[in-house]
Amino acid sequence: MKGYTGVLENGEAIHYVDGKRWLWLLSVTFPLQALMPVVLHALTGNELWFVLPFLLNYIAQPALDAVIGTDSNNPPEEVVMQLEKDPFYRRLTYVVVPLHYFTLIVCAVYAGTQDLSWWAFILLATMAGLTAGLAINTAHELGHKNTKIEKLLAKFALAVAFYGHFTIEHNRGHHMLVSTPGDAASSRMGESIYRFALREIPGAFRRAWEIERERLRSRDLPIWHYSNPILQSYAISMAVTVLLFAWIGWLAIPFLLLHHAFAYWQLTSANYVEHYGLLREKNAKGRYERCQPHHSWNCNYLFSNLVLFHLERHSDHHANPLRRYQSLRHFEDVPQLPNGYFGMYLLAYFPPLWFRVMDKRLMALPHVNGDLDKVNICPKAQPGIFLKWGRDKMEEPTLTDLPKIEP
Repeated sequence: MKGYTGVLENGEAIHYVDGKRWLWLLSVTFPLQALMPVVLHALTGNELWFVLPFLLNYIAQPALDAVIGTDSNNPPEEVVMQLEKDPFYRRLTYVVVPLHYFTLIVCAVYAGTQDLSWWAFILLATMAGLTAGLAINTAHELGHKNTKIEKLLAKFALAVAFYGHFTIEHNRGHHMLVSTPGDAASSRMGESIYRFALREIPGAFRRAWEIERERLRSRDLPIWHYSNPILQSYAISMAVTVLLFAWIGWLAIPFLLLHHAFAYWQLTSANYVEHYGLLREKNAKGRYERCQPHHSWNCNYLFSNLVLFHLERHSDHHANPLRRYQSLRHFEDVPQLPNGYFGMYLLAYFPPLWFRVMDKRLMALPHVNGDLDKVNICPKAQPGIFLKWGRDKMEEPTLTDLPKIEP
């Protein structure tokens, strides 16, 4: 197995082997899960097979996380440069992009050409949308990198779910404003995932276009210029839509609408659990502090990290957004989720259970220590939160649309 050699400060040599090197193939093959029920239905004719991916993701995966447990191993900093330069890890993110398209096309063509009941059609479309949410995750990893090939592949990956504005909004919006009241993609204490979705999805769309409009305006270019990366990704999405419409007819439209909607829901679910209630503090000048690892909920469950390109090591990602997935680190003193992402998604879909589990965990964080001034609170939920957590008076929060970030 390939290893990496470095030198410690005291001159001692260190040798590191990534024990998860080949296990990262799970992130590549995971989007293909939608093909299993297609094959099983073709063999048996039983439409109940289309429920299988939902059971695997929302029941089996959280159970595996609980049984297999967490992985807190970090690659030594002395070998990180070598680890990040290893082309093997980059190639995995390249290979998975065409697999996202293969999954979409197979599922769409099967839905449009087989005699399925209406509920089986809906299950197949939403099941494919679940895996399209993974395409956004692939684009998330690629879109943070500075090479031309990775930026191009990020646009193609986002086109699977018709979400071409994500990279602009995420990199230059969310990462700047994360864990502040002005961030549409940071959920607030007392805010259900359903209320959050109504704020996050349109908010991310508007902010992406505003950011890109300003960039093009600074170059004296119109918003509809061909160099607009959002339009470039949307054009790919439209080409896929036209192809599927020509192939399977009008059924391509309801299929893609359901597919895209569920892909958006997967992204919203991730955004909801990643920063719930966390708040960056302001200094005496009214500037928000730099984003630190404790401004994200972290998760070290081995299995779900292996199928999501280490997305769940979110604390290190936000503190060091250019760091590649294979070298993201675990920190002992950051907020920790009690299960992997899919387990947390399922919990979030039942807001009373989510609040019961996560509000207590949020308020017990060392840097919060029961102080509501250090929590990002949903304004509509203030009365109940202040009553429950002992606040003797309510204060209107200061919402800053574009807060200044400390340099």
